[in-house]
Amino acid sequence: MQLDQFLELFHPLPGNHYLQVTTKQDATTQALLERIKEVDGEFRLALYGEDELRLDDTLTDAKVQYIKKFNTPFRALPRDNDIVILKDILSVHTNPKLLVKIAYTTLANTADIVIMEKKGTMDIKATKQLLEDFEFRAPNSIDVLDEYDLVMAKKMHMWGNGL
Repeated sequence: MQLDQFLELFHPLPGNHYLQVTTKQDATTQALLERIKEVDGEFRLALYGEDELRLDDTLTDAKVQYIKKFNTPFRALPRDNDIVILKDILSVHTNPKLLVKIAYTTLANTADIVIMEKKGTMDIKATKQLLEDFEFRAPNSIDVLDEYDLVMAKKMHMWGNGL
């Protein structure tokens, strides 16, 4: 998986917190951890699945929460994350709107949400509309990974929900 273009989307500042919500770790997980560690930030991983997957040793610096059921929300404090990446989860979670709502609440102002799904899985137009419905702004489809469709949007200060 070629990640150079993908990583160009992320410009962490010292002390930033990144949260990836997914069903499995992969090269993007490791790359995001390495990128945030460069600035002494914190990488958080919310991992959905029936069984607690054994993470490889490279993720020992990540804060991990395991969520067994696909009808359960992930946990995150309000305005505590600078980017939330929802990868391979919206298409399988029983309440994707709840995940987007939690992402909005946990993001700091002017922070980004990234939604990634395997190519051909995501209705990009509907995903952009979902983000607009939850007061995210400027949703864009970005083609940076061969295996994934990716939509990115921004939570703007004093817009919409105002959180």
